[in-house]
Amino acid sequence: MNRLILFFVLVLMNIGYLRAQQVNGIIYTDTLGISVIKIWGTHQQRGYALGYLTGSKITNVIVNYIKPQLSVYYNLARQLVIQGNDLGIPQDYKDEAQSVIEGMNASGTNPDNLDQTDILVGNSLLDVANLLFKLEGPGCSALMSWNDATAGTDLDGKSVITRHLDWTYSSILVSNHVIVIHFPSETDEKKWMLVGFSGMISALSGLNEDYSAFQHVLADFVGSGLHNKLYLPIWMALRQSLEAADYNGDGSRNVQDIRSELNDCSNGFASGYIVTSLARSAATDSLVAMVAELTPAIPTHTFRYNDYPDNITGDNLYASNYQIKRNDAHNYDSRYNSVKNNMGDGTLIGLDTNWNIMRDHSSQSINMQFMQFAPEINLFRIAVYRDGQPAYLNDPVIFDLNDLFADPTVSVGELSGENPVTIYPNPVSGIFYLAGISQGNYLVEVFDQNGRMVLNRYLELPKNGIDFTSFTTGIYTIRLINNDFLYTSRFVKR
Repeated sequence: MNRLILFFVLVLMNIGYLRAQQVNGIIYTDTLGISVIKIWGTHQQRGYALGYLTGSKITNVIVNYIKPQLSVYYNLARQLVIQGNDLGIPQDYKDEAQSVIEGMNASGTNPDNLDQTDILVGNSLLDVANLLFKLEGPGCSALMSWNDATAGTDLDGKSVITRHLDWTYSSILVSNHVIVIHFPSETDEKKWMLVGFSGMISALSGLNEDYSAFQHVLADFVGSGLHNKLYLPIWMALRQSLEAADYNGDGSRNVQDIRSELNDCSNGFASGYIVTSLARSAATDSLVAMVAELTPAIPTHTFRYNDYPDNITGDNLYASNYQIKRNDAHNYDSRYNSVKNNMGDGTLIGLDTNWNIMRDHSSQSINMQFMQFAPEINLFRIAVYRDGQPAYLNDPVIFDLNDLFADPTVSVGELSGENPVTIYPNPVSGIFYLAGISQGNYLVEVFDQNGRMVLNRYLELPKNGIDFTSFTTGIYTIRLINNDFLYTSRFVKR
């Protein structure tokens, strides 16, 4: 009988362990109105984790924002996605969207019975809307500086981009700012992150360790996409490049990967879009900074670099919402001219100068997110609309990209020829246990991700569990000491 009870205890422990492992994600931090989430594994595992961890927020965005935005066209938008003739959504993203729903169902955060199609409609919002009616999308603007423009500053010739995401105010979006960092297990993909709103699996604003891709609206384009063209949704197009190990196969990752991906969409896109992209500094300017002007009408693809006569001097490139190079329109709006007139000779533009030019001369009251990316110094900072103020008026959160892109997965250590130690369940929500060590009295030390010791006590292991209920979410390091025995590993608190 004792053996039978022990058997069932072990089975239940293993079931709990396996279920926890299926949630391949953590809420890394939540500060100043921005949730940062790390997810890892296959497309399906990452989707499941996103749905499980943020299901309530996803439901809020789809039910209270996406559906009202599309209004009476919502069911038509669903049919457009389901039929698959107008939009060519990759199967990986369909699978990931389905897994988001499964994660929401598992966590009990899908009371409206949303499905895969709802997720895909939300991630194709601008495309489906502009195939059905004219939807005003994000205005947006971006300033890129590099090489000679940043020489003699704190950047010392390195590159930087500052970007406004301008979108009509919504209390739903304001409460759902999110950064999601993906750690793919697929061998042809690399880690990347999106900056947007809950429920996004695509890149309205996105970056990897080497370059960024930000979408703007091409406001002065008149027209719309055609049916049966299998347009790749613009945010999914940006994601495809960002997550690829090397999209164009040339052995390096830079803005030409974005260009190659966009060019592969030979029919253009469902509406008029601008894409700004910045990479690490290089001797060739066309590898560092690019503006793409994209439409469903010929010319479908127009690419602008800093050698084009666009009134912005030096190693700087700026874009807002109008055609500049496409058909040589040179359509400069008031923001464009304001930035141009306040750049001096285009040199000595460091981090703060680049930020301040955008803050003071390119901002709008509908500014929802205001961000800066400097890949070579591993900096990302972002301010968001909160407390009734547009993003550019609020203090930013500054992130070290080394921390954001630090691998959240837990590796199991090996101990002097003994069996590896197992931490279960992992991720941890309350009490966790350790197996694979000899019975004894161990000094247990736990450190948070900033290196601060948060636990220091002697415990009889593996007999006793460790109660971590009251600790905040994040990645922790645990160290066990017993005579000449030392073990160090990491675990995740969710």
